[in-house]
Amino acid sequence: MIRFENVTKRFGAKTVLDDVSYEIEKGETFVIVGRSGAGKSVSLRHMIRLLTPDAGRIWVDGECISEAGGAELERILGRFGVLFQSAALLQWLNVEDNVCLPLRQKTNLPEDEIRARAAEKLALVGLEGAEQKMPADISGGMRKRVGLARAIVTRPEIILYDEPTSGLDPVISRQIDLLIDDLRRHLGVTSVVVTHDLYSALHIGTRVAMLHEGKFVVCAPPEEFIASRHPVVRDFLQAQGIAGLQDVRKAFGK
Repeated sequence: MIRFENVTKRFGAKTVLDDVSYEIEKGETFVIVGRSGAGKSVSLRHMIRLLTPDAGRIWVDGECISEAGGAELERILGRFGVLFQSAALLQWLNVEDNVCLPLRQKTNLPEDEIRARAAEKLALVGLEGAEQKMPADISGGMRKRVGLARAIVTRPEIILYDEPTSGLDPVISRQIDLLIDDLRRHLGVTSVVVTHDLYSALHIGTRVAMLHEGKFVVCAPPEEFIASRHPVVRDFLQAQGIAGLQDVRKAFGK
């Protein structure tokens, strides 16, 4: 569904993506992991044209988003929902209005339908009754869930998550992970997640890809990822105390 074809991206003298090629299949949860500064978020930003590659092309369902413009680009971007790392809520709008915002901006739906859809998505992320609260008055975990409700209110085919558990305590982080997995199963969306949290990656990912020095050194289902003998993967697993999938399951109470 999303395909990177020999993509290279440089910032000054630093090559962040180095002739990268990979494909994300429809309906899967593809998780990109790696150290800080490895280029994880850079990859995500290319998918929605916040960045353009210096070389190579990026395809979404056979359409080249890296070269599209005007109405074509807007149409392709309409297939995406994004949960930004900070949740990116507008502080002067309450929870309901934050979630309603994409529908008000991008559709001609009547106001009662917009509010009904917002209420439906807030219920889906467990925030019934929070509609009138302001972002400053809710917890970090709640803000993430509001951001997620806003990301899915337009009924996108693809959801991008940029560090969805960053800054959250372990209990709330696991709740967000379970929510991401539930949304994939219930809505049938394709999910792309960028994270440094291997527990999260190995629990929700159908495939986990390790980005290191501009290249993917391993891209495999969780069981194969854990079994990899690549030294960068081994170091990353050991640093987070993961010896096998039993450690991940234990963290999720399974």
